[in-house]
Amino acid sequence: MKIFSRQKLQFIFILLLLFLVLNPVFAQRTMNIKLASLAPENTAWGQAINRMAADWARITNGLLNVTVFHGGTAGDESQVMALVRSNQIQAGVFTSMGLNSVVPELMAVSFPFLIRNDDELDEVLGKVKSDLNERIQRNGFVNLAWARAGWIKIFTRSPIVTPDDLRRLRLATGSDDQQMIQAFRLLSYQIVPANVNELLFSLQSGRADAVYSSPIFVAANQLFGIASNMSSINVAPFMGGILMNEVTWRRIPDRFKPELLEATKRMERDIEASIAGLETEAISTMVRHGLKINTLTPAQQQVWFDDTNSYENRLIGGANPTFNREYYLKVKDILTEYRRGR
Repeated sequence: MKIFSRQKLQFIFILLLLFLVLNPVFAQRTMNIKLASLAPENTAWGQAINRMAADWARITNGLLNVTVFHGGTAGDESQVMALVRSNQIQAGVFTSMGLNSVVPELMAVSFPFLIRNDDELDEVLGKVKSDLNERIQRNGFVNLAWARAGWIKIFTRSPIVTPDDLRRLRLATGSDDQQMIQAFRLLSYQIVPANVNELLFSLQSGRADAVYSSPIFVAANQLFGIASNMSSINVAPFMGGILMNEVTWRRIPDRFKPELLEATKRMERDIEASIAGLETEAISTMVRHGLKINTLTPAQQQVWFDDTNSYENRLIGGANPTFNREYYLKVKDILTEYRRGR
């Protein structure tokens, strides 16, 4: 029996290694990525995330398999954040409240009545997004996408014109929104915290007279049947984002990352376009079913802005401020410069 020489064995071993590396069956081991979202699958968020998951699989030739847990099936925002930190879930969709635990500076963008319209929000985000992304990465995450989810509005039983009108009412909000609850209490409003699924009961029972929320949420949950007046003024932008833990991001081959991020940017644009349309449609539908829009004049809106400004030191001062002082002043300076140039 002929015995292979040592050189021939080495040659065969090298050939075998090359075969294993170059053969896609052996070279690629599927990475399973779990992504959690509170949004139901049949919403703009849910559909856009599904498209992104399919895009990621296509871009990586099946290397990445993204499984999406829609509709809060993986838990609420705080639970999902804990799962992402521990790598039991690799990514999650978060609102401003969830993102606050990673990058508290972001809440300055939601300071009540500070950013007043889409153009101002564009200006602010254009100036702060890169810095916020860096802060997120320093805290062990990668931000895959930002997305605007509309505007927070005030819905009341009876029309309101001034802040004092609202202070006479009991204002309900989701109990998980602790930062905004604290802010509205410092602004001297009567806040009634409730679980999100209890807001309608709070209005029906007379426990609350008003609610502040997204028009899409108010329409979907029929809150406008009781709180049938909507003030035209924007309270704050409603932001969202997708975070992945850095451990998972580092495992993804670098050659795929530019195209993967471009896919998330497409998703970001799709969501923003869809949300804008859904918000307009939600308001129109509610108006057809009895909602009354209380349109404030510029002078009446200015009363709200001046009133909130008078509480500025309470909101950004002290040892435990509601909003990060540095970032609030940064956003305020951006807006001052922008408004001066208009």
